[in-house]
Amino acid sequence: MMAEYQHILVEQRGPALWVTLNRPAVRNAFNPAMIAELTALFTGVESDGETRVVVLAGAGAGFCAGADLTWMHEMAAYTYDENVADARRLVAMLEAVEGCAVPVVARVHGAALGGGVGLVAACDVAVAAADALFAFSEARLGIAPAVVAPFVLRKIGPGHARALFVTAERFDAARAERIGLVHHVAAATHLDAAVQEVVSAVTACGPAALSACKRLVADVPGMSREAARVYTAEMIATLRASPEGQEGMRAFLEKRPPCFTKS
Repeated sequence: MMAEYQHILVEQRGPALWVTLNRPAVRNAFNPAMIAELTALFTGVESDGETRVVVLAGAGAGFCAGADLTWMHEMAAYTYDENVADARRLVAMLEAVEGCAVPVVARVHGAALGGGVGLVAACDVAVAAADALFAFSEARLGIAPAVVAPFVLRKIGPGHARALFVTAERFDAARAERIGLVHHVAAATHLDAAVQEVVSAVTACGPAALSACKRLVADVPGMSREAARVYTAEMIATLRASPEGQEGMRAFLEKRPPCFTKS
């Protein structure tokens, strides 16, 4: 987990693992090395009680400007097969973030553009500075936000995505909150405090319960009614009978904070 990385900073702050995109000179734009590092890190996060939540942030003036210009120049010479393989690596990174074993909170400031918005969409909770800006800018480059589309559509739905994809317009944090891309907006000076509120809320929950919540969101929408009925009944039965569930319910009845140990 605490391996050496070239393009991201990793710091354990109590139960929160802070992961900071660290290419500020290029506004934390993606390159293949950063994508590989993020994929490896998020795939390696375990729900072991030590890390209860991951905070994803950006160094310098902004969160993430999408694809690095040098990388884009290289893409121009890729064959079709090379482009497919390249796109799949970006998909794998976003899937690793979305499927992380613990909740992921995006701390968004400055600009989140193109793939950077996809990264926000892959997180469970997004907290943005009031002056943050967002854009699906791909169409202005003659391409489309194809790789990020599944993650974005799951967050904001097709109606908002259609308008934002085809205009490539920039939109502010208030609009991002209205459409469901962002969940909390705070003044830039209070951004860290707002992130900490979310971290505190997450870490007050049971680790196994959080993993179950993530599975529900990922699995239930694709199920038939009958499959969902069986799946959810079995899940709640398992959780109620677990040590964590028993402790949580006892604490509630006894009007005290629960003591959740490592799962």
